[in-house]
Amino acid sequence: MKTTPLTCALVLGLATSASGYAAAQSVDSCIAAIQKQKPGELIKLEKLNVAGKPFYEFEIKDSKGIEWEFMCDAKSGKITEAESEAGSVDDEAFKKNAKVTEKEAVDIALKAHPGTVREVEYEIEENGDASYEIDIVNDKGVQTKVEVNAANGKIIEVSTEAWEIGKEADEKK
Repeated sequence: MKTTPLTCALVLGLATSASGYAAAQSVDSCIAAIQKQKPGELIKLEKLNVAGKPFYEFEIKDSKGIEWEFMCDAKSGKITEAESEAGSVDDEAFKKNAKVTEKEAVDIALKAHPGTVREVEYEIEENGDASYEIDIVNDKGVQTKVEVNAANGKIIEVSTEAWEIGKEADEKK
């Protein structure tokens, strides 16, 4: 990765207190675990709240240009989820399991979390399942990520964003 954990920690201001030092250590642990699974360039780092627990979401681009998302427990530094991103709904790996349209997924997400859709990503879970990750900003400016299973339309996961560093080149707005 081009960005070092120390650089990340300093940019984020994580290493300015004892609790900040612990946060920087968990970022280090997350990056080390990700590099073992999928070396690549760090594109984006987000801190999320998932069911009341802090997580980091790292977006990595591997040597083949494929983007991967890794969820890492912010307290333990352990990877809890890894998924690849499909370029579109027509990507074969996504399409073969998708029964719910993007519009249906967006409608499901907006019904549960009203706001403005900022981005929709097409993801392939570790088990091969397809899902939509829909970023919604509410009227207070809070960004919520709603992950909807593309096969059955059920909401898989909901998280709120605390902060974000970096941006994907092709990020849709």
